Amino acid sequence: MTENIFNININDEQDFEQEFELTVGEEADGGRVDRFLTEQLTEQSRSYWQKLLKDGRVQVNGKKVKANYLLSAGDEVLVLLPEPENLAVEAEDIPLDVIFEDSDVIVINKPRGMVVHPAAGNYHGTLVNALLAHCKDLSGINGVLRPGIVHRLDKDTTGLIIAAKSDRAHQRLAETWHTGGVNRYYSALLYGNMPEPKGTIEAPIGRHPKDRKKMAVQPESGRHAVTHYHVEERFGKYTLVTCKLETGRTHQIRVHMKYLGYPLVGDVVYGPKSRANVGMLLHSARLDFEHPITGERIFLEAPLPADFVQFMDEARQNFLQK
Repeated sequence: MTENIFNININDEQDFEQEFELTVGEEADGGRVDRFLTEQLTEQSRSYWQKLLKDGRVQVNGKKVKANYLLSAGDEVLVLLPEPENLAVEAEDIPLDVIFEDSDVIVINKPRGMVVHPAAGNYHGTLVNALLAHCKDLSGINGVLRPGIVHRLDKDTTGLIIAAKSDRAHQRLAETWHTGGVNRYYSALLYGNMPEPKGTIEAPIGRHPKDRKKMAVQPESGRHAVTHYHVEERFGKYTLVTCKLETGRTHQIRVHMKYLGYPLVGDVVYGPKSRANVGMLLHSARLDFEHPITGERIFLEAPLPADFVQFMDEARQNFLQK
């Protein structure tokens, strides 16, 4: 699962669109600023951050720095992101399973295989394309490529995802997310028979040291990451768990479960490829949050997708027959 939420400050009088303010922790003391940005803002590559540093769009304690600048704990890093490339993102009439909607917020039950926002190789068929056709009034905070998007789900993760329909709602949702005011529960089917009925995984997550497209538990350089889980059902060689996220790191549940030795069924990146005969069985099943405008607490659920249910039914039947 991929979610990154930061405090967003908008200044319409400047030639940049977003400001990210980060504080350097003890774990990054003495490290290079380009590496720090790569590990903290994982959507972009190290070369991207090096270019922004060269362009003077990164400041440490109010001063522009070079890529090899060494940070100290407590430093304040300000990133001025440029406006996104002016690409036309088309509204597309794609059916959406809308779970909740009002004038400020929309919550979708995302199907497997749908990319959340346009990117290289995926400029059509995304959730953003569908939302542009459905809403016509999304928040513009994240620019033309990610209008309204407050958080993300991986392409093959199903379930609940929130989008903002006004800038005011977007800013307040981001603040709520940052302070832990959104509760997110995921259903995950794992390989293996997990003996513990429940537990908490507290293991920092960062870029994989050898494969930059993957994440991994990185005790020294990773970002703080916490996942709570409890077992719902065991099917012999499979275990169904509910995971509650305390933090929202890229691929957090997938990485943490692999770290425990119980990778997700169907996860071809972190699980056994030879047994990946089904889509990844990770589902954003429940969430609750404070409505950004009314203050009302909203509780929402999305049922497991049919292929998830079918796989569990077959696993349950095979287990009971033994």
